[in-house]
Amino acid sequence: MATPVDPAYHARLAALNEKFAASVPQRMAAIAQALAQCRERGATPEHLRQLHESLHAVAGSAGSFGFKVLGEQARRLEQQLRGLLAGEGDWPLTAAEIDTLLTWAAQEPSAQHYPPQA
Repeated sequence: MATPVDPAYHARLAALNEKFAASVPQRMAAIAQALAQCRERGATPEHLRQLHESLHAVAGSAGSFGFKVLGEQARRLEQQLRGLLAGEGDWPLTAAEIDTLLTWAAQEPSAQHYPPQA
């Protein structure tokens, strides 16, 4: 394996990973808040878009920082929301799956396994 040109590369990468790990609770809180808005005020396109954006933020970066499964599950749910926005899918089922993601992520967001889907 080639040595990185920047001798501090691994230290900086580790710092970025730690920074992302520290941000996971905040990112999950944003998803939970957007989900609550959908439940309280209705799963309108506006509220679904906010929820989609919250999931997209996790889906787009989690895998890069060692949270591969979290990123995959956020991406899967993000795609389901895209379907809902297009008039397809099952909102109650998607909401329940987001609840499962939030519960799982609160316990072990860097785990390499995810609970089976119902």
